[in-house]
Amino acid sequence: MGDERLYTRDGANAVLPELRERLARIRVSRQTMLRAAERVKAAVAADGGGHAGTDLWNASATLKTEIEWLAGQNILLRDPETGLIDFPSELDGRPVFLCWRLGEDEVGYWHDVEAGFLGRKPL
Repeated sequence: MGDERLYTRDGANAVLPELRERLARIRVSRQTMLRAAERVKAAVAADGGGHAGTDLWNASATLKTEIEWLAGQNILLRDPETGLIDFPSELDGRPVFLCWRLGEDEVGYWHDVEAGFLGRKPL
């Protein structure tokens, strides 16, 4: 995993309050973009997208900001709808991911880098 930031369980748990807020913005922005994209398709021929185009632009900007923040923190968003997150970490000297999903109280799982969500094991 190179020289990127690695997380301990405590370090990952410390980020969760802010992460919960950001994931809510990501989810709303993504849903807004999907709805607005459909409206833009219908409206673009008539008026260049109008209000739907503005919604799409604003949601896109919010999503970009949140994704950049995650990348800057070396936090991996695996599924924006469920809020599935991986935190790069190490276990017994080998690279792993600490795994958390929106709705869970704390980071309580890990998995090998190749295993993914189905390979989650309790910490």
